[in-house]
Amino acid sequence: MKTLQVDLGPRSYPISIGSSLLGRTELFSPHVTGRQVMIVTNPTVSSLYLKRLRPALANYTVQVHEFPDGEEYKTLEQLLPLFDQLLTAQFERRCTLIALGGGVVGDMTGFAAACYQRGVPFIQVPTTLLAQVDSSVGGKTGVNHPRGKNMIGAFYQPQAVIIDTDTLQTLDDRQFSAGLAEVVKYGLIRDAPFFDWLETQASALMKRDPGALSIAIARSCEIKADVVAQDEREGGLRAILNLGHTFGHAVETAMGYGTVLHGEAVAIGTVLAARMSLQLGGVTPQDLDRLLILFQRMNLPTQLPSQLTADTLLSLMQLDKKVEQGQIRLVLLKQLGEAMISNDYPADLLSQILTVSL
Repeated sequence: MKTLQVDLGPRSYPISIGSSLLGRTELFSPHVTGRQVMIVTNPTVSSLYLKRLRPALANYTVQVHEFPDGEEYKTLEQLLPLFDQLLTAQFERRCTLIALGGGVVGDMTGFAAACYQRGVPFIQVPTTLLAQVDSSVGGKTGVNHPRGKNMIGAFYQPQAVIIDTDTLQTLDDRQFSAGLAEVVKYGLIRDAPFFDWLETQASALMKRDPGALSIAIARSCEIKADVVAQDEREGGLRAILNLGHTFGHAVETAMGYGTVLHGEAVAIGTVLAARMSLQLGGVTPQDLDRLLILFQRMNLPTQLPSQLTADTLLSLMQLDKKVEQGQIRLVLLKQLGEAMISNDYPADLLSQILTVSL
């Protein structure tokens, strides 16, 4: 097992990464306050891993709540039955919520924890690669709105993140590839040697080699933890973690939540951001080719869905959280391994990039 730390002063917390962690009481008990625990999951994950988790919580009063499985259910309406169950069972302020699942479960559980009785503790137990390397770390919680992804939420840090890498062995291939898009992102924005390593290890990762996966997950979490420690609430630096996301969120919203997976949309958006960066002198044509080849090896899309239009995407990108005074700020690449946040680009370049990519 490897343990990392997200250094946020009194809100600091550990990230534990390893095999067979779900049933280990010593990883959970230091972070469970009171005696009441609500495990929040979905039917798919519950059938696979709830029994493995329960022994770690044998000394607590435990209830389970299941959200429907899918990005389309990441809504405010789906939180109400959870609040009903918490209130009916008289869960107190010292209760603890445990998010057992992927990014949707983690985001919704975290937001529920931030809201219930104005804030109760929660623990992230991510079971998808995307959640393990990205959404479970950093305290971004929330739900989608028909007009924009993750537009309703809160910054609310977990008490701990417990990553059992065994859960990746049951993840379907499409979801697994989607998680790799976020792994590649970390190399692009902050660690060019890590990007090089991913190129050499792409085959091993696609075969779900435990050693390669552990290295990829740990390095991704290290990079994210370092960025979050410097900028918890995305006042500046943390925005680089959104490489490809302004484009990607627009694709998800336009296509209907769940049609294009988040990681797939991020891959498409990352290619668009790289194309923008190429036009602005930030990366080379060879860098772009390397990215395209790596995504293709990971079975990730690199083209916008043909049914979309540039105007549709531009209108949705105007709703991005990084927009300031009507200007769409994008995460772009100064070079491979170094990102920047900028709205300093020709007014027509963004539209051109979207148009030629359709």
